[in-house]
Amino acid sequence: MKYEPLVEDSYYHIYNCGNNKENLFIDDDNYSYFLKLIKKHILNSCDILSYCLLKNHFHLLIKTKSNIESKVISQSFSNLFNAYSKAINKKYARSGSLFKDRFSRIKIDNEDYLKSLIIYVHTNPVHHNFTNNYKTYKYSSYKAFISDNPTLLLRDFVINLFEDKENFRYAHNVKETNILNEILLE
Repeated sequence: MKYEPLVEDSYYHIYNCGNNKENLFIDDDNYSYFLKLIKKHILNSCDILSYCLLKNHFHLLIKTKSNIESKVISQSFSNLFNAYSKAINKKYARSGSLFKDRFSRIKIDNEDYLKSLIIYVHTNPVHHNFTNNYKTYKYSSYKAFISDNPTLLLRDFVINLFEDKENFRYAHNVKETNILNEILLE
């Protein structure tokens, strides 16, 4: 499968899962380490709009920075995933590929789609039954958006997409209600 390069000044949904449906995150400190590696490897070439880390997969919404070559952006992600894989393999005495494949990416060219993906990423733990309350899920960027604490996320940009924090919360609550209704109907 041919992957399209990540190009400058563009929005992307980046995601991947564990090889053979294995967990990517085994202990709590794995999540923190992955976020630390994002800060180290990704923030020079991309801004983070939102994220969610689940045991067996992750979602990142990013905006690539201007005036950065595609190969530099891709190398940033390669460095992130290689560093994380090596650390997990060493810590848990495992070998082989941690991730299922090269990371998947979807270019986002539409503001409505971007907004729906932000909500999707934040409510994903409920959709996959990792929690029944996405608002308290520890490994998602949702809490950073409703907080006033400093963050490396593009909080003001994202909140402005929804007009304000109240509409940001409301849009997420509507999605959660739909997810819970779907689960009840199964």
